[in-house]
Amino acid sequence: MNAILRPARSTDAGTTGAILHGFARENDWMPELHSEAETIAFCGRMIDLGWVTVAEVQGLVAGFLALDGEEVQSLYLTAPARGQGIGKQLLDLAKTQRPNLKLYAFQANHRACRFYERNGFVEVARSDGSENDENLPDIEYVWTRKEEVDG
Repeated sequence: MNAILRPARSTDAGTTGAILHGFARENDWMPELHSEAETIAFCGRMIDLGWVTVAEVQGLVAGFLALDGEEVQSLYLTAPARGQGIGKQLLDLAKTQRPNLKLYAFQANHRACRFYERNGFVEVARSDGSENDENLPDIEYVWTRKEEVDG
């Protein structure tokens, strides 16, 4: 499925916040630390900072990626959008914008870990979760653009 990627607008905060909050609610291993209103406000701040790109399908936001420098802060999709290539589209766009990327994925999020590994990210560290708000063990991944060799 091909999505239209565009910079997020302030009016996307509600939808992106609902997507992010919905992820916490649908995964029993993920603690629900914030209300939906707090999550919407958080997404609004990321949008105001210019970090967020949304993916639209048939005029509706189906997912988003937040990129702060070289760090992918968030990559979330609605349940129907998963497995449709939209996450890859968002990630591929980020790869065109930076020569290196890094991100953290929760160890319990097996689907995300497989996705990042399939898309060229390499595990560089694991933690016990004491450094993240959720207190969940995570994995740090990095991606580096391969230099093309003339010849």
